[in-house]
Amino acid sequence: MAEPLKSLPQPSAREPLHTRRYDFRGFRRADGLFDIEGRMVDTKDYAFPNDWRGTVAPGEAVHDMIIRLTLDDHFTVQDIAVVTAASPFEICGHITPAFHALKGATVAKGWSRTLRNQFSGTHGCTHHVEMLRAMGTVAFQTIYGYREKAKRDAGITKRDGPPADTTAGKRPGFIDTCHALASDGDVVRSHWPQFYQPPADGERDRAD
Repeated sequence: MAEPLKSLPQPSAREPLHTRRYDFRGFRRADGLFDIEGRMVDTKDYAFPNDWRGTVAPGEAVHDMIIRLTLDDHFTVQDIAVVTAASPFEICGHITPAFHALKGATVAKGWSRTLRNQFSGTHGCTHHVEMLRAMGTVAFQTIYGYREKAKRDAGITKRDGPPADTTAGKRPGFIDTCHALASDGDVVRSHWPQFYQPPADGERDRAD
């Protein structure tokens, strides 16, 4: 099989128009909770008129959305803070209190459905919902990673890689959620051999 590209091909001649920057971070708090923070900033490479703000200059934030999601170690939302620091319409920030309805929700399977059901259409903000959807996976990386680090620090395990927190005898929910964690792949065979399923005859050869 051909080696995958390590970088994008050289682009055609072009001019920059729009930049969207995401920044997601996870923190362990002194009180034992976890803060998952996210920020999304949109900028243009040209000035444009705006009815509310006048002229938006090149590099000035069109959107600047910030969220702090506070979770316990069961992924239950204990608190949430949502800020619209920059937007194209004055009314955009008025919807942020609606997101307090997430207190008590659990970041688990169905998280995207929860967001869609509660904040679709005029009941939410597209950009904040996009961020919250992505913050679900950041929460898993943060909390599961912390658990594995704590085990290594305590000498319980030397394991690196995917989370080992699984119920004995129960198939981990993250198996078959991506190419690397395929049930017939080497990662599952190495880390969770009891749930490894050999590929059908010739199937792996065709994939390669």
